[in-house]
Amino acid sequence: MTRGIRGATTIEKNEKEQIISRTKELIEEMTEKNQVHPEDISHIFISVTKDINAGFPAKALRQLTGWTYVPVMCMKEIDVPGSLELCIRVMMVVQTEKQQQEIVHTFHHEAVKLRPDLLAERKG
Repeated sequence: MTRGIRGATTIEKNEKEQIISRTKELIEEMTEKNQVHPEDISHIFISVTKDINAGFPAKALRQLTGWTYVPVMCMKEIDVPGSLELCIRVMMVVQTEKQQQEIVHTFHHEAVKLRPDLLAERKG
């Protein structure tokens, strides 16, 4: 079965090092919480808000062992007035036997505001 795992994080400044480190931190937690290995991943889409352009978040994946052949693409998020700024969003598509409600979506820093309903489910 193919499932999507959603994740998001924010940065404080549009700096290459912070873009890569925050993306790496997010990807590592997404895969750990969902018991995903690189060979389980079909592809990953990463979007960034218009205020992020100092580096490619996808470069974070290239720092991870075994991720050489995971297809990843970066793109711009649509610019909705009043939306969360300095935000990196990840959609990881994986092969898994988990049911949709068993998938653990991960949100860091200011991105916890995006889906508080998903985070509340895990706490309760």
